[in-house]
Amino acid sequence: MSEPEVASTKRRKGCVAFLADNKGATAVEFALVAAPFLALIIALIQTFLVFFAQQSLEAVVRQSARLIATGQVQSAQMTQAAFAQQVCNQVVIFFDCQGLMVDVQVANSWTAANTSTPALTFDSQGKVTNVWQFNPGTAGDIVVLRVIYVWPVVLGPLGFNLSNLASGGREIMGSAAFQNEPSS
Repeated sequence: MSEPEVASTKRRKGCVAFLADNKGATAVEFALVAAPFLALIIALIQTFLVFFAQQSLEAVVRQSARLIATGQVQSAQMTQAAFAQQVCNQVVIFFDCQGLMVDVQVANSWTAANTSTPALTFDSQGKVTNVWQFNPGTAGDIVVLRVIYVWPVVLGPLGFNLSNLASGGREIMGSAAFQNEPSS
């Protein structure tokens, strides 16, 4: 046999042996499955955090609404900043108090109560420029409390994106519509 024939035969045997060898199959299969699996786990964690933050904000709004409904805010003559601080004191984790936006409005009727998510406007530095009202009303008034927060969203793997703002964040909001209790 000539040298080129021997080399060709060795190459064929080497290729057959390589194709028949399955020692690294598990590592290759894991590599193929690991990326989508990790992407799914990251997407699940990010979704969990957003929904947990939303529920936490809802709980804070319910507690804060009680302060207005029972007349505690009115009798203490709280300002918007003081009430926002009260709201912030109830926020345990996840939120930067500087980013909490508090809007308190009196509605003329239940059908006129605006509990919708407001459209946020931003300046060139990305700061919210909306002006929020603070009118806790008096006994018997229908009041709407909205607390808004821009949640930072990290672009997830495979294009998974929970943002609903052009700035890349997610606007989350807790709201409560209630009627102030009569004064004693």
